Order: sequence, then C-alpha cells, then structure tokens
Amino acid sequence: MRRKGGSHIIQKTFLCVAALAVMFAAQPARAQTVLFEGARVIPGDGSPAINNAALLVERGVIARIGRKGDIALPAGGTRVDLDGKTVMPAIISTHVHPGFQKGLTYLAENFGRETIMDDLNRELYFGVSTAMSLGIETGDVMFQIRADQAEGRAGGARLLLAGRGIGAPNAGPGNSVYSAFTYEVTTVDQIRRAVQEQASRKVDIIKIWVDDRGGRAPRLPIPLARAAIDEAHKHSLRIAAHIFYHDDAVALAEAGIDAFAHLVRDKEMSDVLIALMLKNKVYVMPTLATPERGTHLAPPAWVDEPYLAGLLRDTVTPEVVARIRNSLSGRDPAESARRQEGYAILKRSMARLSAAGAGIILGCDTGLEDQIFGYTEQKELELMVAAGMTPSQVIVAATSRAAEFVGLPDRGTLATGKRADLLVLDANPLDDIRNTRRIAKLYLAGAEVDRGALKASLTRASRN
Repeated sequence: MRRKGGSHIIQKTFLCVAALAVMFAAQPARAQTVLFEGARVIPGDGSPAINNAALLVERGVIARIGRKGDIALPAGGTRVDLDGKTVMPAIISTHVHPGFQKGLTYLAENFGRETIMDDLNRELYFGVSTAMSLGIETGDVMFQIRADQAEGRAGGARLLLAGRGIGAPNAGPGNSVYSAFTYEVTTVDQIRRAVQEQASRKVDIIKIWVDDRGGRAPRLPIPLARAAIDEAHKHSLRIAAHIFYHDDAVALAEAGIDAFAHLVRDKEMSDVLIALMLKNKVYVMPTLATPERGTHLAPPAWVDEPYLAGLLRDTVTPEVVARIRNSLSGRDPAESARRQEGYAILKRSMARLSAAGAGIILGCDTGLEDQIFGYTEQKELELMVAAGMTPSQVIVAATSRAAEFVGLPDRGTLATGKRADLLVLDANPLDDIRNTRRIAKLYLAGAEVDRGALKASLTRASRN
C-alpha cells in the first residue's frame, strides 16, 4: 500500500536535489589559469574593442590582455578558443524587485527563498551577473541569500540589497502586493532612525520614495529627504530616490542624492537639472521597459525578436509568454496615445542626458508583474539605444558604470586586475545592441556557468 503523501515527498526531494545541482552550476568553482583566445573583446569602459584578443585569467582575475599569439599559455593552464566570438563584461542591473512572480501569480505569499533564487538564476541565464534589489524587501530572507552567496552556498546573480525602503504614508511601491513592506515616516527623527536601522543590517544602499504616487499620498517633504541623504552618507551608504516630478529632482540633486531610480516623468529634464546631476554626480536609472509597454496597440517587433523570445521561452511557461504578448494589444487608442506622449518625454530626456555625458546606468524596475528577470534587462538595452544612446554607451551603462555605482570596483570592466566575469556572444553588440542576447557562454571569475543546468532548473520551477 502506498503511503499517503509519498509522491509529494518524492517530488520535494527531487526539487531539493535539482536546486542543489543548479546552485553549483550557477556558482562555479573559481578557475585557476585559463587563456581565452581569438575573440573581439569589448572592455566595457568605452575604450575601443580589441580584435583577435588574448585574455589570460589566473585565479578568477584577468592577469593580461593582448593580441592572440602574444600571450603564452602558462604550464598547467587551459586554452579556450573563442574565434569569431565577442566578449564583454557580464551585465550589472541596479534596480530589481525579486521574489513576487511565480508563474502567472504575483503575490506577497510568493516572496521567499525559492522564488527569489529562481529570479536570480533567470538573471544569470540572460547574462546578468549582479542585481541590486531596490527597497521592496521584508524579513531576513534577502540578507540570508546574500550571506550564502558570499560563502559559496548559493548561486544565481550576485544579490545586493536596500532592505526596507522609506517613504511618506502610503507613498511606497505602487502594487498593493507590497503594501506592508516599507517604512512610513512623517518626521526627521523617524526617517533618520529608519536609515540607521537599515545601515545596522549592512544594506548596500538606501531607497526613498519622494513623489505623491499619482495623488494617492503626500510627497515626502524635502527636509525629510535631506535628513535621509545626510544619514545615509554618515553611514557611507549611497541613497537612491524614486521620483516623478522635476522640481523634486532638482531639490534632491541639490541636496546630494546619489541616484534617481527613474527619469523625471512630468516634463523633459532641463539643462539646469542635468547640470546639477553632472556637478553632484547623480546617477540615473532609465526604467524604460515598463512605460514603453503601455504605448502599444499591437505587439511590437521586439516581442518576436528570435533571440529575446527564445531566451524567454527557456525560462518561463508558455502561459506567461502568452500573457506578455496579449498585454501588448487591445489597449484603448486614447490611452495608448496618452502613454506615447509620456514616453516621448522620457526619450527626449534620455537623449539630453546621453549627449551631456550624464551617469546613466542600467536599471529597469525588473520584477514588476511580467517584467521578467533577465528578459527585462535585455529589452531595456534595446530601448536605451532607441532613445538616443549608442551601443557603446549602453554597454558602459550596463557594465563599468553600473559596477561603479553599486560599489564593486573589481568587476564591470575587462582589464588587468579585474574579476573575469565574461559574457561571450555570437555576434558584436557594437553593431547591434540586440546581439547581447546571442549568448554563447557565460563565465564568472573565469569559470564557465552551466547555462543548460540553469535552463533545466528554471523549466522545472516554472511548472511547479
């Protein structure tokens, strides 16, 4: 007689074994000595690509870069032939919200280790090595994952985090799913204590919401924002602000904010604001992917682009793919026109920021409903080019400048002394930014990630 619940136990055991397998696939042992030869190498800092390159990695770090034939393979080393490939730094994403979407559901109850790890594994499959969670977090699970990654007990894209975000009452993140996740403050003392509490937990950044969330809440008074900025800087932490209004952005730039988590959305960003951003080194995350989705009356070309669509099919169920596609059509024409006007403001601001040399970094609001991890970053790169950036500028925003912002100076650039996080592509993204989707291989610290195991894990996770 079969024991009641036995099949459930077997299924759970299989999933645990599978999770362990993908953990080791996604967090490979550090390579010793590897010589990568023959690829075009894009350094990621805006400098010219190196054709027919040789890149020597020792103990996970780039020891030398030169031309193929100029660097000898040390005794005991391994040679990897990358003829015809392009290598760039692995992508770094600065604005994500993991843990809420599981299949077709988007719930607070999904927020747990399994769902968060699935999201981080999706990032890795799409070529994203590092992801910063920006303030929609609760409990200890994110901190435990970060600690486990540091000790080699967990894989996926490296997780950085802001802990609990801070805003005025009812002014936190927009979806009711996250309603209890953030601090609500009304005084300088309260906002300073909130920053202090998160600093004591060793967060990587502080997040504040400043705008009125479409009229549903009071704006965070600028004196409170100044206090949060001051307190964060006392603890040697960067601080990012969710913004909407131009006047808030100007006041925050004057007060020393480190980053805008979005573009200004009520008007085009002015010369005065951009000059302040340059003077005070304020970074900006475009987050174009979400507003762009609302502009369409029919599915746009990017939804059927073979490599992007293929990566998505590898990592989520057909039902999720269908829902994403269906959400891009059937919209009221008047509403679509209104959203197109709003999106045009963002594109004009992007062109101005890019022309001025502002600190644009890859940040997409990944993890909102159907803003799938990895997929959203890859789509955002294309949208950034469409908004006026060159492919080279976009690669800088997604690699070296993003690494600079999140405080990881050991990565984001392919240069001597940097960590060898290598995204190997079948075509050159300097010719077409969409080629970042044509992923041949991914290496972390010089060791290859088993993308096949990641795909298998994500396929299983999507079915459960």
